[in-house]
Amino acid sequence: MSLGPPASPSPCRPPGCISSACSGRTHGTMSDLQEEGKNAINSPMSPALADVHPGDTLLEENEERTMIDPTSKEDPKFKELVKVLIDWINDVLVEERIIVKQLEEDLYDGQVLQKLLEKLADRKLNVAEVTQSEIGQKQKLQTVLEAVRDVLRPHGRALQWNVDSIHGKNLVAILHLLVSLAVHFRAPIRLPENVSVQVVVVRKREGLLHSSHITEELTTTTEMIMGRFERDAFDTLFDHAPDKLSVVKKSLITFVNKHLNKLNLEVTELETQFADGVYLVLLMGLLEDYFVPLHNFYLTPDSFDQKVHNVAFAFELMLDGGLKKPKARPEDVVNLDLKSTLRVLYNLFTKYKHLE
Repeated sequence: MSLGPPASPSPCRPPGCISSACSGRTHGTMSDLQEEGKNAINSPMSPALADVHPGDTLLEENEERTMIDPTSKEDPKFKELVKVLIDWINDVLVEERIIVKQLEEDLYDGQVLQKLLEKLADRKLNVAEVTQSEIGQKQKLQTVLEAVRDVLRPHGRALQWNVDSIHGKNLVAILHLLVSLAVHFRAPIRLPENVSVQVVVVRKREGLLHSSHITEELTTTTEMIMGRFERDAFDTLFDHAPDKLSVVKKSLITFVNKHLNKLNLEVTELETQFADGVYLVLLMGLLEDYFVPLHNFYLTPDSFDQKVHNVAFAFELMLDGGLKKPKARPEDVVNLDLKSTLRVLYNLFTKYKHLE
């Protein structure tokens, strides 16, 4: 998407404008039904803290609308989650000159989601670049969300978003979608753990509006989010003995350099120097005393996929050498997850520490 040269802010959303500064809302006059809706939500029988937009109360019979309780929006972990996701999107789309400021206002029409998925999945979607009408926006959004489903392959699990919820600027649905994309594509970000929000559900029955509270879980623990293995000594080390972490790192650096020095290579930073997989592959060759053909891996990887290939290949060499399957994923190592890198190296250290 080419947004052209910067333009002065406009009260409407012109073609190609992505920033929330340019998105506008249309507000109708307050009707009796809207007053009734606000009264229903703020009545003693209903949650009193709901931040209700007048449009949220214009419901058909049996229709429902959801919104996040304002107290949940002020929770520091919720704010952190939103900020981490916004920063991640802007990092991914920096070359597109797209700047997201508000998730609800900037993602609802499918335009940013299209660019995000195209960049992450390295594929082009056959959709119109700019759509102004609601019908056109929903059609585009439908195509984008179908592509998301194809990528995520939920295998029978119900997705927690749809066209109506995303287009309706449902922040909970948008967050569920973004968290799923971040996890699937191994985003180099750290999602805050155990983020939940209180959601107000407003439903119209027999002409009256009824509201209730439900708790919506947005993230769990890092291990559950990323599908990691059971807790081990490194979890304990990080959680309860961080002072000993430098000792472990020093021991592992000494171990790997004892062998990499044979190739005139040296490691000083475990966090970064194993992330592209090259040193891991070469280290396995040195430990098992064989030459690894250069066509089997990327000696100078320049993409995320090439780095993942290298680490995955190193894992295969470890299995061939009789080691257990590493308690980490290649993507975690590439994403500079120190705990995962230490697990892999300690696995090697345990078996090969006595080699001269």
